[in-house]
Amino acid sequence: MILSYSDFGRIRVGHETYHHDVILNNGKVEARQKKKSKPLRSQFGHTPLGPEENIPWDCKELVIGTGYYGRLPVTEKVVQKAEEKGVDLKIMKTAEACEYLSGDMKKTNAVLHVTC
Repeated sequence: MILSYSDFGRIRVGHETYHHDVILNNGKVEARQKKKSKPLRSQFGHTPLGPEENIPWDCKELVIGTGYYGRLPVTEKVVQKAEEKGVDLKIMKTAEACEYLSGDMKKTNAVLHVTC
């Protein structure tokens, strides 16, 4: 899969450009549904990646792209859930995540934040 993230607020997946956070779920692109994490915003200073979101857990490895500056908080509950499910969690800036994901994505899903 071709991934490109060089501009704040915009990510290219395949031949499509998205201006919102995306989920890569077994080769399909979905919008991140962060509404359920908004109540945690005051605690983290930013809407974090929380366990109630549409996180694609059906994988061996989950890559979380934390944005242009790496500021997307990931809650401890997400980390714990990954451990419970036996999913190897990789957390890195979104540009690094795109580079990492440009290889073989078999059994790998992702949550990619496109701003901060």
